[in-house]
This record gives sequence, C-alpha cells and structure tokens, in this order.
Amino acid sequence: MTKVISKLYPTYERASQAVRDLETAGVPHKEISIVANNADSWYSDKPVAKRVDRDRDGVDDRAEGAGAGAGIGAGIGGAAGLLAGLGLLAIPGVGPVVAAGWLVATAAGAAAGGLTGGIVGALTQAGVSDEDAQVYAEGLRRGGTLVTARVDDRAATQLEATLERSALRTNDLRSTYGKSGWKTFDPAAKPYSADEVRRERALYQ
Repeated sequence: MTKVISKLYPTYERASQAVRDLETAGVPHKEISIVANNADSWYSDKPVAKRVDRDRDGVDDRAEGAGAGAGIGAGIGGAAGLLAGLGLLAIPGVGPVVAAGWLVATAAGAAAGGLTGGIVGALTQAGVSDEDAQVYAEGLRRGGTLVTARVDDRAATQLEATLERSALRTNDLRSTYGKSGWKTFDPAAKPYSADEVRRERALYQ
C-alpha cells in the first residue's frame, strides 16, 4: 500500500533539498511533487543567456548535466530530473506557482476548469486530510513551497521524519494563521503580492 506524505517549507531552496532527501532515501522522482509560490517571479520559463539554475543549488544546470555522466548518484540525478521539469501554473486563491510532479496534473485540471479550491481538492483527492490541505493551500498562498510524495506505507514514518527536518509545522501554522482570524483557505481571496510574500517568508528565516 502507498501513503501520501506532505510538508510545507518557507522557501523553494529548503523544499528542493527535501526532494533530494527523498530521492536519496529511494523514492522515485515520479512519485514526488513540488509546488512553489512564484509571486515574486523568482522563476521564469523564458530562455535567458545567463546561468540556468532551476534547482537553486548554485551550479549551472547545463554544466551539471554535461559533467554528470552515468555515475551520478540517484539522489542528485533524480531530483535534478524532477526539478528540471518545473512549469508555471496559476492556482485560484494562490496565484502564480512553479510546479512539477504527479500532483500537478490534478491541480492543473482544477485550475483549467476554474474550480474553486483547486489546490485543496487536488490534495484531498491525493489522500491529504482536508484540515491539513487547507493549511498547505494557505501556506502556498503566503509564499511557501509544498512537497508531496507517494511512498510505501511501510517506510512512511521514516520518510515523513526525513521531510520534517526543515519543514514548517502544520499545527504551528494553523495556530499562527488563526490568530489573525483565518479559518480556511479562500480560493476567492486575492493572492499575496511579491512584497507580502517576502515579508511572510522572512518570518520563518
């Protein structure tokens, strides 16, 4: 049996490291998804002449790929494959995101159909509780990055602990959001601006 595990991170950098950690632990990249807020336009899919660093590891991806060869480790190679497949998407209530992986098709279908709460629906359909999905969606809206993986049930506890190393705690987020009157994710809400996203991320640095 498989189990879906998800964690929210304050930055794409932390989330991409979590993807690498999952790969190193043996989770195939086809079973991992990543969705990152792009309100501040940190990612662009337009071709540029400058360094290409989609996995945000400080190394030009083109040089990385050219020098990798067949001997590259599964952790780095697999994660680079997933992260190199990033694409832009607009999610109601969240705004522009950068995403890759199996969860994207569900979220993209919801967005294309104009369904309210598309990201919440995608998460709950995948097996995430509605309570947690609401927090994850709000976290994305506020600038976070979500990593979701389908894993073997027997390894779920250990892999979830791996994801928790640099993740934000869901219960803490729920409490923090609640202090400002938040109850559930509102797909009709205005997405955060770039400045609002930067301020929110700064709270967790």
